[in-house]
Amino acid sequence: MRFDLVDLQLFIAVADQRSITRGAERSHLALASASARIKGLEDALGVALLKRGRRGVELTAAGESLLDHARLVIHQVDAMRGDLAGFASGLRASVHFLANTSGLSEHLPKALAGFLREHRDVAIDIEERESTDIAAAITAGAADLGFAAEHALPDHIERFVFSEDRLTLVTSKRGPFVGRRQIDFQEANACEFVGLTSATALQMHISKHAARLGMRPHFRARLRDFDAICQLVSADVGVALVPEAAARRCARLMPLAMVRLRDAWANRKLVICARSFKALPRPAKMLVEHLRAEAV
Repeated sequence: MRFDLVDLQLFIAVADQRSITRGAERSHLALASASARIKGLEDALGVALLKRGRRGVELTAAGESLLDHARLVIHQVDAMRGDLAGFASGLRASVHFLANTSGLSEHLPKALAGFLREHRDVAIDIEERESTDIAAAITAGAADLGFAAEHALPDHIERFVFSEDRLTLVTSKRGPFVGRRQIDFQEANACEFVGLTSATALQMHISKHAARLGMRPHFRARLRDFDAICQLVSADVGVALVPEAAARRCARLMPLAMVRLRDAWANRKLVICARSFKALPRPAKMLVEHLRAEAV
């Protein structure tokens, strides 16, 4: 039984994308080549790995098992590259880092920039995910490090607090709730909203809790960054729920009012996490040391 790293990387991509076509694109392979490689894996193992349907593919039980092993193998290969990077001239080490929306936009950029300036032989492959997905990926060995809301992590994942993140309602100076210091999110049910695109991790977090409250917010616009959202809010298009750090930054430049939420889910501890900090490859350990020093 023989298969190479390309086969395993392709299978991970197909599983993540739930599509052979998109998995092939992500792996930079022609569709015919990707299909042949997947069939070769199934033939070599003697089991079906995928259930093919009109809406894409789903993993069989054997496919789920292979996915776990494939992630571990690729993770170990990346760790080997990282540990050997210091001995090989020109070899660039990489750290696979998953982060939620707040981390990517507000909390991590300055800290990561400092690290990358100091370590020019290390690259960081950073990807946005929802905190629950980050927990699953870290557990499965699919990434070196995660930046997530602590409440979403199971006990076995190691972590340390990097910062706190309070979601805040922003309105224009003429908007609703001006003069109020705090409200329950449900009080904003009748408001029109400006929000992030539905696929972003933070918007999924907000939508999940809105649904639990029986709310169905009406969005006038969806955008990809907090600055653009706050510009529309300041122009009376609607209200928005954004991290307090983003709200304070934008309020220095725009006519905005900030109102805190009483809801417990709106106050989050954001943590750096890993399956085991001790077992990380050397470049990831260096990044962890840097982030510990930068933590609030």
